[in-house]
Amino acid sequence: MVNNEIKAFVQQYYPAENIAEIKIIDNRLIIEIKNLAENSETSAELKQKMRQLFPQYKTSVIFSEEKIVDLGVQAIEKWHIPRVKKIIGVASGKGGVGKSTTAVNLALALANLGKRVALLDADIYGPSVPTMLGYEAEPLSSDDGQTFIPFNEYGIKSVSIGSLIDRNTPLIWRGAKACGALEQLATQTVWGDTDIMVIDMPPGTGDILITLSQRIDFAGIVIVSTPQDIALIDAIKGVNMFKQIGTPVLGIVENMSYFVCPHCGKETDIFGHHGARQTAERLGENFLGALPLDAQIRENSDNGTPIVAVNPDSPHTKAYEKIAAEIIKRIG
Repeated sequence: MVNNEIKAFVQQYYPAENIAEIKIIDNRLIIEIKNLAENSETSAELKQKMRQLFPQYKTSVIFSEEKIVDLGVQAIEKWHIPRVKKIIGVASGKGGVGKSTTAVNLALALANLGKRVALLDADIYGPSVPTMLGYEAEPLSSDDGQTFIPFNEYGIKSVSIGSLIDRNTPLIWRGAKACGALEQLATQTVWGDTDIMVIDMPPGTGDILITLSQRIDFAGIVIVSTPQDIALIDAIKGVNMFKQIGTPVLGIVENMSYFVCPHCGKETDIFGHHGARQTAERLGENFLGALPLDAQIRENSDNGTPIVAVNPDSPHTKAYEKIAAEIIKRIG
């Protein structure tokens, strides 16, 4: 009943055929408008109206295309990555949610569970895997001038787009050039026999991410979010994008879920409470688990000593391993 009332008011601002969906998730009201260019003045006016009529909700208006791409998905040739059995992507609707830290520690957790793991850092906007695994200053090497030798740190093999560029130089590549470099790293690296490859994807829902999703035969995507409203809105966009291009979503991970005081042990929900879990439930997606906001995780990542590798008995490591076990179960 409430949705019908809201829709009636939204139709005063947007045509009915352009109202893709109206969702109420806890105290958040999300209005999705499709196939229209965003008009900030109109959306601001609509949000103001919703605040007056439905003050119990925080209102967000998001814009999307009904067809994100029209590239003939069936006709696109997949990249062949030799000797790699399963590939999963770690993605996020926006930057700053700890996606790369999650990707690295999940890869290490999968290795802890007995899998042969490779990690491809495809985050062209901020490749941080070399820093987190401790090979930041080392260039890629080759035995034959045609293939790359991956780094082997903490029992996992990895390469990064960051190894091809100077860390202080901004990457100003168009999509085709970036995707060409990523294809080389993926297909021309000597990975050896690999059970699971983890790909740290670019954040957002841009063309490079879409191309990767269509070119790589993913077993599934892990979406990383925080409990914040703004992060969850972008996580919803990410889930919907992967669904529309036919890439399976394995589930949502809530990063920075809670902070544990090192002195008293009390948990504090700095960024909200269980937002990603509730969003996953509303979307009909799997909730893979929650990870804490903790200085140890950040410090170890910055120092090139990821916590899962150097502190295997910590509760943080156990949290990553629990998510890794759930991923193994879901990809078969």
